[in-house]
Amino acid sequence: MSVAPEVEKLLKDEGVDYEVIKHPTAYTAAEEAAVSHISGYEWAKTVIFFTKKDEPIMAVLAASHHVNAKQLEDLVGSGKLRLAAESEFSGLYPNCEPGAMPPLGNLYGQRVFVDERLAEDESIVFNAGNHTEAVRLRYADFERLAKPVVGSFGES
Repeated sequence: MSVAPEVEKLLKDEGVDYEVIKHPTAYTAAEEAAVSHISGYEWAKTVIFFTKKDEPIMAVLAASHHVNAKQLEDLVGSGKLRLAAESEFSGLYPNCEPGAMPPLGNLYGQRVFVDERLAEDESIVFNAGNHTEAVRLRYADFERLAKPVVGSFGES
């Protein structure tokens, strides 16, 4: 499988310079960062939550961190959040392997929340829609495309 077509189209249509990084098959963000020889602080993982109104949202943070749910709830401002099971969200990301969705919520009609530590890096690396390729681009370009809400919710 290659970069999800909607991701590739968005990046090309918006004139974004990006690099595709091929890597051995890996299924967690930490594993993907390791096999790609990229710092877990630069590799962005996407965690899906549902709001009380069953709205899916994307929490994006460094692979080396985990979500502080209370801090994320405060940032989202919609009350209690529920971590989504893969079976609940896999159908929301066409052309993507389960668990390999890119953090471009704008492609899927979802709000994106980024941990502030990830926003401090010059570039960001994330799944390209599969478990063998990633995309690296400037964080400023990611921010322009995804229009995330940035706040503090990641913990090491």
